[in-house]
Amino acid sequence: MAAIAFPLAGGILQNSLAQSDSGQPTVRSSDRLRTRFQIACMTLPYSAFSLQRALEGIRGAGYRSVAWGTTHIEAGGVRVPILADDAHPDRARDLAQRCRDLGLEPVMMFSGVYPEAKNGLEVLTQRLRQASAAKVPQVLTFGHTKGDNRAVWIERFQKLGPIAQDLGVLLVVKQHGGETGTGEACAAITREVNHPHVKVNYDAGNVMDYLDVDPLPDIHKCAEEIRSLCIKDHRNFPKDEDCGPGFGEIDHYKLLHTVAFTGRDLPLCCENIFAPLVPRPKTPDGVDEMAKRAREFLEVVISGIQVDG
Repeated sequence: MAAIAFPLAGGILQNSLAQSDSGQPTVRSSDRLRTRFQIACMTLPYSAFSLQRALEGIRGAGYRSVAWGTTHIEAGGVRVPILADDAHPDRARDLAQRCRDLGLEPVMMFSGVYPEAKNGLEVLTQRLRQASAAKVPQVLTFGHTKGDNRAVWIERFQKLGPIAQDLGVLLVVKQHGGETGTGEACAAITREVNHPHVKVNYDAGNVMDYLDVDPLPDIHKCAEEIRSLCIKDHRNFPKDEDCGPGFGEIDHYKLLHTVAFTGRDLPLCCENIFAPLVPRPKTPDGVDEMAKRAREFLEVVISGIQVDG
């Protein structure tokens, strides 16, 4: 029987449908529930270059989705925020259109603030407004590496949940050392907050880096709360170092299989794309090559874990 092609984030997933006794194709449950992975590159790996060059490089590397990082070096060598935390939502809308004009759909933006920060509630509220105006579905936050205030997080997330819902945006929190350094810990908070618009972003590289915890058992403890992943890998040998997916010790087949059949859109946002043990590329063309490799690696992994057995 001819293979049926399924689009997959810039690539094609080939899958043969099963046949019923009558010879007609039948749709397996995994087809109905298959996660729609959105492979995105963050602008963060291009932070040494202009935002425009970052967007052009990401699109040229074959991505259809982008996640907004933090700052870029613009004309005159000045480091400029992609979007100031107090920027009017119209600025976010214009930035999103700039991305879409290049063929890139924004799927996530950094909040740039810790939830426990003095101005955390105000900045996160404004980020949600910006994301809503730009039709960016998720705003990412995380705590300080030296510890978090769990009670403050819960109190603020309980206030932010209804705001996020009204604006049609998800607020997602990822692991960054400290008290919320594991997915299990982040999920305990989002479950207590108990709001559909406050969920978990999973960063396996951070879990392994900051706490030296194996992310594979950990992701199972928070899988139902996960709505996106920050993609980075990690090595402990021969050097303790974050790196791009497939260069480290994390098994991405096992990692992503945990969330491969949710029936949801699930952004996979490449935060680190670089090879370990060697200097990072000094040119944007070199970054482009690493971005392309990360995308291709993830596409192969997804093709493997979502094939019917």
